Amino acid sequence: MASNPLPPDAGARPSPGMILERLARGATRAARITHTEHLPPRIGSHADWPEQIRPEVIDAIRSAGIERPWAHQARTSEHAVRGESVVVATGTASGKSLAYLAPVLSTLLDGSEAPNGRGATALYLAPTKALAADQRRAVRELAAPLGTAVRPAVYDGDTPVEEREWVRQYANYVLTNPDMLHSGILPSHPRWSSFLRALRYVVIDECHSYRGVFGSHVAQIVRRLRRLCARYGSDPVFLLASATAAEPGQAATRLTGLPVVEITEDTSPRGELVFALWEPPLTELHGEQGAPVRRTATAETADLLTDLAVQGVRTVAFVRSRRGAELIALITQERLAEVDRSLPGRVAAYRGGYLPEERRALERALHSGDLLGLAATTALELGVDVSGLDAVVIAGYPGTRASLWQQAGRAGRSGQGALAVLVARDDPLDTYLVHHPEALFDQPVETTVLDPDNPYVLAPHLCAAASEIPLTEADFALFGTAAAGLMPQLEAAGLLRRRARAWHWTRRERAADLADIRGQGGSPVQVVEAGTGRLLGTVDAAAAHTTVHDGAVHLHQGRSYVVQRLDLDDDVALVEEASPPYSTTARDTTAISVLETDTEIPWGAARLCFGSVEVTNQVVSFLRRKLITGEVLGETKLDLPPRTLRTRAVWWTVTEDQLDAARVNPEQLGGALHAAEHASIGMLPLFATCDRWDIGGVSVPLHPDTLLPTVFVYDGHPGGAGFAERAFHTAADWLTATRDAIAACECEAGCPSCIQSPKCGNGNDPLHKRGAVRLLGELLRGAPKEA
Repeated sequence: MASNPLPPDAGARPSPGMILERLARGATRAARITHTEHLPPRIGSHADWPEQIRPEVIDAIRSAGIERPWAHQARTSEHAVRGESVVVATGTASGKSLAYLAPVLSTLLDGSEAPNGRGATALYLAPTKALAADQRRAVRELAAPLGTAVRPAVYDGDTPVEEREWVRQYANYVLTNPDMLHSGILPSHPRWSSFLRALRYVVIDECHSYRGVFGSHVAQIVRRLRRLCARYGSDPVFLLASATAAEPGQAATRLTGLPVVEITEDTSPRGELVFALWEPPLTELHGEQGAPVRRTATAETADLLTDLAVQGVRTVAFVRSRRGAELIALITQERLAEVDRSLPGRVAAYRGGYLPEERRALERALHSGDLLGLAATTALELGVDVSGLDAVVIAGYPGTRASLWQQAGRAGRSGQGALAVLVARDDPLDTYLVHHPEALFDQPVETTVLDPDNPYVLAPHLCAAASEIPLTEADFALFGTAAAGLMPQLEAAGLLRRRARAWHWTRRERAADLADIRGQGGSPVQVVEAGTGRLLGTVDAAAAHTTVHDGAVHLHQGRSYVVQRLDLDDDVALVEEASPPYSTTARDTTAISVLETDTEIPWGAARLCFGSVEVTNQVVSFLRRKLITGEVLGETKLDLPPRTLRTRAVWWTVTEDQLDAARVNPEQLGGALHAAEHASIGMLPLFATCDRWDIGGVSVPLHPDTLLPTVFVYDGHPGGAGFAERAFHTAADWLTATRDAIAACECEAGCPSCIQSPKCGNGNDPLHKRGAVRLLGELLRGAPKEA
């Protein structure tokens, strides 16, 4: 139930400290706050726009209420007008958009006065459709005084067919996403020739989000764009914007293939931020293997969102999963109805998979203030200007410190103070962080990890490039050192054919369709209401086996449905509306084989290895759990085909003598290895830009390839994503933190806060907590200092 009811939107806006004090009233509530961090307000520092920025643009900016730029905005614009690619990596709401818009608008205004031809053009890339739509709105408002000189238009999968020709012919600021650039614009480059010929700037917004396999694909898409621009005689400058990130210039260079200047000093003012770490209490319930169970982050976040809505505090609750966002919104609406029947309609869910008109309506309602609370996935994390928010609740650590600060920065965007609350899940990393605040507040954000040379990424883009313009040896320098070695394989596979000095794409199908740039594993599965045939939304192919299998509970717009049948041949899940008192969780089994060992380091008698592996995974059953408590009600078998993945992994082995030294006997060995595997997967996001759903693991008391007890941690994407490689290079720190997290947990025999995993295919059995601590300690005794 909500506490401390106040009329929504009543009175003066409370301070973030006062909001937190109200949330923490009561002995049980106050004990849940493990740490409070106060970030003081910061005074801003101004500068002047570069002389090359047109006075009309400066006047338009002043009309928007901005008299002078912050120093980092002026420095970014200065590099841009000099023709130098630049990345601005400053905090949320620091005005990064204006930093690149000033030179872009000025150049477009210059181009509109050209006596002949189309004039200058600019391209804007966003990782999400929501961000592109939001940026178009912002550009239209800012450029309104410039008349028709600036013609912004969104070109994505939601753009009606009848509008697309106008965009190609007349828009000079095209806002799109990497998906549409890859599959729509680049393959049709002759129709975009006048736009590409005049392309002066390419803006890549929220570039820190381009990591792992997705980032590697985007890096190759950018190289294809640069190649076509060179063909049409243009050489655009790249302007990148990022949340605070480690080595942003280096990451931007890997993304674009060009030298990039970095601007990292944030000179904008900032209101006070109060950041609370919140640990849900233990319940009287027991989970798998009798482990103690904490109250779920989902239930706790719904309580906080309810209380904040009742107080009239405008809030976004960030949730890691689509189902979690729906569930939090649903629980919050039910509880608000008990307080005031007008309130439930002012809280909603927002996630990917919604139809375009649903997303746009929610964005407008949040922007206008009609919504008091929103339970959102990371689809809303990136850059959408939601001014006026008072608070952010983060349901579970989002995987990286960069994402944590990005989400926390959604509140206080008008310069006022803000509250952020991180609600810990029952998970090793979350538990570690709420009790080790220095790991969040005293550490730099992570380095963005991506690998453009991944052959599973590079090969399809070489084919796509050849279909756009035949490839020559001169192109290899652009696409990377691995390109030349892949060409004979692509020829042997019948994908490319060499004629004279160039390689050609000779197949009828589209080469761009070879690349699955978001790693979704195939066509999305359509979720269809069986009785009406109505399309509710879509689910990524890679997630279909675990989320819309037969019997799964599927949530959409606050309504729950049960999957009647998953048709993998037609990529359709047929559902019927129902209200079961439970949720569902899929279970799977995994086997792994070593294909090639690239690197091997001795850790005393142990070995730390990195290389290529093949993983075979199969969803075999699902559990039904009570909605609020998570109590297991039963298990149902499933008959789904196995999936095979060739990827990259880090693994370590131990010897019989080391097991003896660690006092791990044969009966404990399987549980000790299994526990170490679970906890190390949970802790890796602290050292690489991933979360536990990007990676997987297998532990075996006697693996047939190593002939020793072995623990594997692998990238969950074909060809690898760079996470396992990062784990290999930081193994000593990573496994030390893993051992410490297990040892520090107060439970007796293991729980979700230390060694149990929510995605374990074996029902978290066997697990041996003390054996894992001793085993990791013995392994680390042999670790070289430079490892």
